[in-house]
Amino acid sequence: MSVFSRFPERLQHAIAHQLGFTSLRAVQELAGEAILDGKNAVVLAPTAGGKTEASVFPVLAGLMAAPPSGVGALYVAPIKALLNNQEVRLGEYTQMVGLRRFVWHGDAPQSQKEAFCREPAELLMTTPESLEVMLMSSRVPVRRLFEDLRYVVVDEIHAFAGTDRGAHLMSVLERLAALSQHDVQRIGLSATIGNPEHIGRWLTGSSARPSVVVDPPRPKAQRLIKVYLREETSDFAREAVREGRGKKSLFFCQSRALTETVADDMRDDAIEVFVHHGSVSKEERHAAEERFARGTNACIVATSTLELGIDVGGLDLTFQANAPSTVSSFLQRMGRTGRRPGTVANMTFLCEDAVSMVQSTALVLLAARGWVESVKEETRAWPVVVHQVLAMTQQHGGISAERCWQMLERVPDFRGIQREEYLALIEHMKREGYLFESGGLLGMGMTAERVFGRKNFLELYAVFSSPVLYKVQTESKRDLGSLEQAFVDRLVEEMSTFLLGGRAWLVVSLNHEERLVRVRSAPRGKKPSWGGFVPQFLGFEVCQAMKDVLTSDEEYPFLDAKAKAALAEWRGDLGQLLRRSGDALQFDGTTVTWWTFAGGRINQTLKYALEWKGGWKVVPDNFSIKVQGDGVSFDTVSRLFDELRSPSFWESAETRRRLLALVPEYRLSKFQRVLPEPWQVEMVGGYLLDFEATARFLASGAGPTGNVDDVRQRPTVEVRETNDADPT
Repeated sequence: MSVFSRFPERLQHAIAHQLGFTSLRAVQELAGEAILDGKNAVVLAPTAGGKTEASVFPVLAGLMAAPPSGVGALYVAPIKALLNNQEVRLGEYTQMVGLRRFVWHGDAPQSQKEAFCREPAELLMTTPESLEVMLMSSRVPVRRLFEDLRYVVVDEIHAFAGTDRGAHLMSVLERLAALSQHDVQRIGLSATIGNPEHIGRWLTGSSARPSVVVDPPRPKAQRLIKVYLREETSDFAREAVREGRGKKSLFFCQSRALTETVADDMRDDAIEVFVHHGSVSKEERHAAEERFARGTNACIVATSTLELGIDVGGLDLTFQANAPSTVSSFLQRMGRTGRRPGTVANMTFLCEDAVSMVQSTALVLLAARGWVESVKEETRAWPVVVHQVLAMTQQHGGISAERCWQMLERVPDFRGIQREEYLALIEHMKREGYLFESGGLLGMGMTAERVFGRKNFLELYAVFSSPVLYKVQTESKRDLGSLEQAFVDRLVEEMSTFLLGGRAWLVVSLNHEERLVRVRSAPRGKKPSWGGFVPQFLGFEVCQAMKDVLTSDEEYPFLDAKAKAALAEWRGDLGQLLRRSGDALQFDGTTVTWWTFAGGRINQTLKYALEWKGGWKVVPDNFSIKVQGDGVSFDTVSRLFDELRSPSFWESAETRRRLLALVPEYRLSKFQRVLPEPWQVEMVGGYLLDFEATARFLASGAGPTGNVDDVRQRPTVEVRETNDADPT
């Protein structure tokens, strides 16, 4: 029996006659079978490959067969823009079978939310943060709304898994599942995951349902790749205008600042240019999406905000400034093209240096081999434990430590935390005033109210930190977006200009009480700055693939002439050294450089080990480790490397304790300060260091074996990190 024949007759008729489907795709057949059979599922398909319908059609079939008394299904997205983009489509699908959907996020009018609470729709579309708002609000009847919840569909699940937001998502889902009379069925959607079975186990959580991965064979698709070397961002803009004239294109950048610069350089009568990133107002972003979708000669310059499945119509070209840090991002971005019949998925990399060019080449080669990053497993998400404890005190008006633990232990991201450790955390939070206990119930303490209680506990709805933002408006009060306070503090009225939305603006007035910047158009401006600095690491596999590119003699047809010349030069400088047996060492009389190509976290781990044992200054990046200081020589460094190659060194508790004590006090979470110091150190160390991977790297044969290159006899190659992360 086909899946289509198992759908209710009304759904069959709507799919065939209202939507015009002549058949279901393979992913829709397989996913439909799994979901109708009651299994949890991770559904994989390329962008625009029919994942949404693969999940929604069988969910609608289930809701039609037994109408729920409240919300029967949740659709969860990582960003509001994706919710808004899917709102019309899912509205059409529910309406055609007599059901309703409602979109709940921060921009939805309160009157509509109140109406939903009185008469809930069968399908609720939302984000994890909005679910937290609902759970914490005394005005939302969550038990009545969710007691008949049967399905949860998580779109772009790879954007959640292995992160604090993923732990938060699973926490709120488990709290909702505890309200439901059903074993809530979980369905995850993604285009690219390296370890989908792990994601399936993670998403299953406390559910007793069997879990499957739906990943039908994909026909080999033609892809057009170009890698250009262009030293200036103005050259990026000229190239994008030249190739994109008369077409629709997306231009991805790794930072909001670069997005603004490229868009400003691209402004030309020959092409219409839009900007899309997290600091551009939602009205401006939405207008850009709509105008771009209708256009035929336009480009959106964007950060990762358009990497996810937001539909902006058929695209002809994608551009990438420098290189993304993962194969997954590359595939997601390139997958925005090649959707229309007769078109080909494509990506043009515009690189400003040899490092970005080699990184782009490595990503292309890894993708061609079918390799994609695996999502890391997280079992000790301490900041989210703090967040959930505080959130549950608000939700229940007081909760016992035991009941709180019963909810937390259902979440996969907390399974590495022992009950005794959790109880120690509770005692610490009570001592520090984040919690108080009365009558056996925990409540929010005075310290927590002072730190997180602003704007009716707005800070408790999300696990990520919200920077202090100033709204930017024109003199006619049109919202343009936002700037962070650190940048605004450097502005001067009637003198300072800056870029936002790809245009230059002159500061007319600054209102610090209302956090408002009034502006008017200006002929030129400087790019604004956003966010602080936390190291952005490339993975081991990407760095090793870059090493393979440098040691290979292969010529890559997708490189332009400048890129080929730069690759030949870098191969000439470093390739011979990297091809020798053992590892590549250079010594210039004062500094030993070890070219590991091991990635940021392994090199960072080696840095602290070398500083502890050798007392030297060690500077790592993604590709190398530079050792400097008194007594540094090839022999002294080699002897220390021999000690590091011993497995017992990395198995020692003393090693871990010593290295963790050296990590800097990065603020990775707004809940970090609540933790006892050892767990703050563990948390930062977990981001910066990887003891197991470092031990495996050294045991695999890495480590100097006596080959050294005296670089005093020839010039060295300067390598710098090109990652400029955008937190949007």
